[in-house]
Amino acid sequence: MIPAMDLHLLCSSTGFSATRFFPCYPSPSPLRSRLFIVRSNLPFPNEKAKYHRELEAAVEAVERACRLCVDVQRSLFSVEGRIIEKKDQTPVTVADFGVQALISLELSKSFPSIPLVAEEDSGFLRSNNLVDPVVSAVSDQMSFNKKSLSRDDVLEAIDRGGKNAFAMGIKPATYWILDPIDGTRGFVKGSQALYVVGLSLVVEGEIVFGVMGCPNWVVDATYKSTTHAQSYRNSSPGLGIIMVAHVGCGTWKKRLKNMLDGSTKISSDWTRCFVDGFCLVSDARFCIPESQTWESLPLSVLYKARIDDDNVGDKEICLLSAFCGSLCKYLMVASGRASVFILRARSEKLIKVWDHAVGMICVHEAGGKVTDWKGRELDLAADKVERRIIYPEGGILVTNGKIHNEILEMISSISSAV
Repeated sequence: MIPAMDLHLLCSSTGFSATRFFPCYPSPSPLRSRLFIVRSNLPFPNEKAKYHRELEAAVEAVERACRLCVDVQRSLFSVEGRIIEKKDQTPVTVADFGVQALISLELSKSFPSIPLVAEEDSGFLRSNNLVDPVVSAVSDQMSFNKKSLSRDDVLEAIDRGGKNAFAMGIKPATYWILDPIDGTRGFVKGSQALYVVGLSLVVEGEIVFGVMGCPNWVVDATYKSTTHAQSYRNSSPGLGIIMVAHVGCGTWKKRLKNMLDGSTKISSDWTRCFVDGFCLVSDARFCIPESQTWESLPLSVLYKARIDDDNVGDKEICLLSAFCGSLCKYLMVASGRASVFILRARSEKLIKVWDHAVGMICVHEAGGKVTDWKGRELDLAADKVERRIIYPEGGILVTNGKIHNEILEMISSISSAV
């Protein structure tokens, strides 16, 4: 039997797609676009991507998971009991558990020896009598054995990513990191807010690739503000992207496969993503957690925040409207729609690895930078046994890279003066 991590050496499927390379520019007059044809299911040649086979499987699994989310979301407000509450009062739905079960099943089909670190476990699902709706949702999207899928299959698949499923130990490990739905509060708002399905692969302590699916993302970049983007209600072909990043291969995005109307044709071209080019903090566009205020962050001493306003004045910064969850903020930075995402660590709230891992590689490969407030890289192995918690000092800073050190210096100077 071929070892799981050697499978990437085999040839991938034979389907090809054209890849369109569009550099991103912050200026009003971008340079002329360039077109490259890449004969691969991915936006880069397989020989450039060591883990191309794992990445292809991850992209397929996340696309199926996004379709599951859309299907559940459409029935969310008409089926009694579909929205429930976890102990921390975060809304959670059939989609959370369905996505974790679906991706766990899809990945274990090809890579059974790679463990999964994920957010959910089946205990809450069992106690709230929601197993059957989850089985139904997963069955609709599986690529294999749909008729034979049982309740136990789904529950075991969910628990494969649970807290007690696997002890990593102190040595470097290979494992998947999954956030089934990052931004569940946005999910339950329907099409008015963004949410992300995030999946990444860690090999010996390094994130080697990541995939983010965002079904509500506005593909039309002519929107005037983030508020406009969140309230965009065009037909489904105008919404939704999948973003991929592989170490050394850049960050790319393309339209999600049409999830509501099989007769509609959409482009399958990949577009290269870059962070924005702003070199001044005062010009940057900021994102912060919806649970935190600008006044709670160090930079508020130097700058006031103006929400989604093009007319930012002296000693002011543009603060984009709140998004639910962390991964959509990474997505904003990686795609060049935001310049900075800054988060303060709080003693009463643990920072979970799945809220950041996939976003980190997408931002890095797009030309940005991610560190804690001391400028140190985030340590995914800080949680020696379970790999579920990270401990950034001060907080997390995500930027386009060009203003990263300047912001770190501001934070240090302000913190020293307090």
